[in-house]
Amino acid sequence: MKAESQITEAELEVMKILWEYGKATSSQIVERLTETTEWKPKTIQTLITRLVNKGAVGAEKINNKSFVYYPIVSEEKYKSYANKSFLQKLYNGSVSLMLASFVKEQKLSRKDLEFLKQLLDEEE
Repeated sequence: MKAESQITEAELEVMKILWEYGKATSSQIVERLTETTEWKPKTIQTLITRLVNKGAVGAEKINNKSFVYYPIVSEEKYKSYANKSFLQKLYNGSVSLMLASFVKEQKLSRKDLEFLKQLLDEEE
């Protein structure tokens, strides 16, 4: 199974930080996540360790105790997987059913509609 298919919602929060920073120490990751979540530092360290074990994150030793972490799974690769998974789970893989649902149920601005039309025109 691919690493990107095993990333949980909580682990995704760690990945977002690594995608933003490129490389980060556990202290940097903990500092960011304690600002936006109520997770304890030990919980965050567990998430980092899981991502390393899954092969989604790499670890490079920088001194006797510390590591710097970096994403192995790119943001683009993860988003591609997540988009395909979402589309398959909810719309049986049909882009047109998904778009129809979004257009009908969401209040799309004129700007959004024009953007979608432009995208469709470019694909033709």
